[in-house]
Amino acid sequence: MRLRFRLSWVAICAVGMLCCLSARAHDVADGVRQIVVVTTADWNSVSGTLQRFERVGSHGKWTALGQTFPIVVGKTGLAWGDGLITTGRLGAGAGDPVKQEGDGKAPAGVFSLGTAFGYEPQLLAGSRMAYMRLTPSVECVDDAKSHYYNRIVDRRDISAPDWSSSEHMRRDDELYHWGVYVDHNVHPTRPSGGSCIFLHIWRAAGQGTVGCTAMPKEDIQQLIEWFDPAKSPLLVQMPRGQYDRVRQRMGWPTLAAGK
Repeated sequence: MRLRFRLSWVAICAVGMLCCLSARAHDVADGVRQIVVVTTADWNSVSGTLQRFERVGSHGKWTALGQTFPIVVGKTGLAWGDGLITTGRLGAGAGDPVKQEGDGKAPAGVFSLGTAFGYEPQLLAGSRMAYMRLTPSVECVDDAKSHYYNRIVDRRDISAPDWSSSEHMRRDDELYHWGVYVDHNVHPTRPSGGSCIFLHIWRAAGQGTVGCTAMPKEDIQQLIEWFDPAKSPLLVQMPRGQYDRVRQRMGWPTLAAGK
């Protein structure tokens, strides 16, 4: 009898854990009313597509907005990053790549979006995002040993800079004329887990980045004008097959065939 009771209790606990995990799978999406879905053909693909979705209310039906448009990710593809949902819950396999500093891969996962940035004195008209104007002293620190690792800082505000490597954000080209900081590897920050991940303007179709997701200038402008912090926008980024396997469980929108 005692053994049977123990077995029954184990079964009840197991069911409870499964229910709990199922409920948690929707936690991140519950308050979200804007989602950007980026997918590639596989882990090694550089090119992919982006689609915007929005819904009314926290549990409404997702509606696609506009057409998909082309993007590029890291020059060596994608790898699981550190976002809002653990990779285990996203169905990561033992042999899947994991994002590391300097690997040339863009992070796969689910990420909130931070500050918009650019070269102009003010953000695009109508945008509701926080904005940082880039000047020659603004840097993103990619030195994993630094206290400021994976942060955009103005060197003039730092009394004792402790980094030996950083990316100067005010570039001589147009890549960062408009961009958005992706909250990758921030809760908490994992040393050497990857830094300075943005949505920004691409060089050209098919030319991968060092780890960001890039697109034509008009498309990043469209995103910045659309993003509404009150709607808790998310970036969901991964290979298409991975997305399709977990989409329903996570409460994400259905993508059109081949998109």
